[in-house]
This record gives sequence, structure tokens and C-alpha cells, in this order.
Amino acid sequence: MSESGVSVRQVSTVVQALGQQYPGVRCELDFTSPLELLMATVLSAQCTDVKVNEVTPRLFARYPTAESLASSVLAELEEVIRPTGFFRQKAAALKGIGQDLCEQFGGEVPDSLEDLVALPGVGRKTANVVLGEAFGIPSIAVDTHVLRVARRLGWTTQTDPVKVERDLMALIPKAQWTKVSQLVIWHGRRRCHARRPACGACTLATSCPSFGEGPTDPSDASGLVRAGVRP
Repeated sequence: MSESGVSVRQVSTVVQALGQQYPGVRCELDFTSPLELLMATVLSAQCTDVKVNEVTPRLFARYPTAESLASSVLAELEEVIRPTGFFRQKAAALKGIGQDLCEQFGGEVPDSLEDLVALPGVGRKTANVVLGEAFGIPSIAVDTHVLRVARRLGWTTQTDPVKVERDLMALIPKAQWTKVSQLVIWHGRRRCHARRPACGACTLATSCPSFGEGPTDPSDASGLVRAGVRP
């Protein structure tokens, strides 16, 4: 039993239901290498995955290596990523990442949390995304969706992402950390929205302690479901 009062068995039942609801769950950022995922995740701050995926083909083609990022002209890099917002800060972070990777890691993305969070513009969430999706190292990436859904489900009472991560690690088998993170993110994007969650169209309706925060009538709730959308 966790500090929030939920049991491992209860969480397992919810995870199973989410897995049935979203059988095609995956990371929704497009990438083919750890460096590409790292860049894409940095860009995803305050930006949709859809927009990031529109920008990254050009970014990846122009800056395919840490060396090319390190030697980039900042103004040119800014223009490439401008559509993602906060482009000046993000460009400075990407260039700094390239420089640090070249200086400290032989141009390769490290596969440890400690090394990743030491890179410019890389927080714990970004590091965990890279570890879990690019390296296959079990990790729980607590973004705004995970934090919101985990609290609504009663998996945690915390608001600090690090504490939420700790609580979820205690409830979920390590081998499932990455997949469960994605399942919860998908659910948060498609049904359990910050405003007006689609409660009446939710597979967890009968077991969710927050049922009723959104419309409970199935016909009303179904209009809130964002099926197939990658927000």
C-alpha cells in the first residue's frame, strides 16, 4: 500500500485497462537516435509533439551530429526551430548540448540520468524520456499529463515531479516504468484532459476516484475524446 492509500494490485488493474485502451502506445516524438530524441524532447517544452515533428526533419538533416550542433550558428539554428516557441532559449540549449557532448562524451549522448541532467536545458523529465525510449532503460518521465492523471487516480498526493516519480516507482514494476509512463501520457492527452476530462467515455470510469470532474454522460464525454491526435 502506498502513502496515498492505493495498492500495487489496484494500479496493475488500471495499467491493464489502459493497455487495452491504447494498444499502439508509443513515444509520439519522431526520432531514430538518442541525439534526435534528446533534441526533440528539448523542443517539446511548451510545444505540441505534432509541431515538433514538423520541425525536426529539417533540424535533424541540418544538424545530424553533436559536432554540427556545437559548431552551429545560433541565429540559423533559431530560425530552424522558431515554430516550436521559446526558440532562442531552446537554440542556446541545443548548441550547448552539442558542445558538452563533444567535450565530455565523445560526441555521444550519455545513458545515465546524472550525466543527462547536467546538459544545458535538460531536466529530469527529458532525461527520463531519453533513457526509457532511446536506451531502453526503465524510467518514469513525469510530465504535466503524468502528474495530473496520477493524482486523479490516487496514485500520489504529491505535486513535486520528483516525489511523484518516486511514488510511481514504488507502485509499478520496474520493467513497466517506461510503458506505463506512455500509457498515462496517452490517456492524459486523449481523455483525462486538464480541463473537462472525458469521464463518461473513460475506461477507468468505474474505478477512478476523480470520476465526475468532467462530463459523465457518455454522449457528452465522447465529444471530448481526442482519438488519434498527438497533442
